[in-house]
Amino acid sequence: MISFNGVSKFYNGSPALDAVNFKINPKEFVSLVGRSGAGKSTIIKLLIGEEKPTKGRVVFGSYEVNKLRPKELSKLRRHIGIVFQDFRLLNGKTAFENVAFALESAGRPQREIDEFVPQVMDLVGLKDKMRNFPSELSGGEKQRVAIARAMIHHPEVIVADEPTGNLDPFNTWEVIRLLLKIHELGSTVILATHSKEIINTLSRRVISIDNGKIIQDDEHGRYILA
Repeated sequence: MISFNGVSKFYNGSPALDAVNFKINPKEFVSLVGRSGAGKSTIIKLLIGEEKPTKGRVVFGSYEVNKLRPKELSKLRRHIGIVFQDFRLLNGKTAFENVAFALESAGRPQREIDEFVPQVMDLVGLKDKMRNFPSELSGGEKQRVAIARAMIHHPEVIVADEPTGNLDPFNTWEVIRLLLKIHELGSTVILATHSKEIINTLSRRVISIDNGKIIQDDEHGRYILA
């Protein structure tokens, strides 16, 4: 489904990624592990076409991402749901409206919005909070709204970029359990994190990155960074 083939990315002559190679198969749960600045976020930006590699090829299904034009990128991004550390909710919209906005932007009819949004809000356990504004939600609830928004197009892949970085331990594990549930429902999940506890508890595939290079790729990995 996803492959990085000899991918390097330089900023002002300094490598953020250096000759990176890996593949992710459909319905895998993969963690990208590394310290801040190791290259995790660069990989995500390249995957969604927000950045282009200096060298190499990024492939998602039938798309060669680094060659896509803006209109083609918008089609690609409907196949990928993104969850960010800082939620990125619209403060002037309710939880329902934040999730619905993703469908409205794609031109989906109101009857579909009214049907699909409650379904996905129920899946993340927030059907009773649909009319609340972000200021009325806890950090964990905001992140679950963000996950619902990422899921609303039924994407093949969910990418979670440090989704627990701003959460307390209880809400951290609520979010991780939700990502596991999404994976069990058939989505590929890519989790970028630097949490040793999460990685060692999950015991799933781990791609470890240090200074822009993959230093280990284990099917049942553990946190190896000092």
